[in-house]
Amino acid sequence: MTTGSLGCTSAFVTLASERFEDIVAFYTALLGQGAEPYQRDRYAEFWLPGLRLAIFRPKPDQADRFHAPTSGAMSLCLEVVDLTAAIACLTDLGYPPPGPVLTASHGREVYACDPDGNRLILYQRATEPAK
Repeated sequence: MTTGSLGCTSAFVTLASERFEDIVAFYTALLGQGAEPYQRDRYAEFWLPGLRLAIFRPKPDQADRFHAPTSGAMSLCLEVVDLTAAIACLTDLGYPPPGPVLTASHGREVYACDPDGNRLILYQRATEPAK
């Protein structure tokens, strides 16, 4: 390992929530999978292609450091096969996207939030024109 090198071998995203069971239920329904490992009212992990999403309940004496009015610059980006179906799923869960579907260089996308207000970006990759 060189000087200044972190030597990182793995990385994952964590979400802190005092509404732990609500957030776990939301991601269970959104991702179509159960959490594993799962510790009731404390910790849950969802394993996705290329990403591990962990959700935890902060200890009461540490909860203030995880409060934020928005998710700031952080977004959880999820590539989906069918953006229309993903929007329907979010809507059925009670968290419809507040704005329109946008067209970006990488495809179509929509912004949404989870029950704690963490920003989600769901996108469907642009199909390349036939050559």
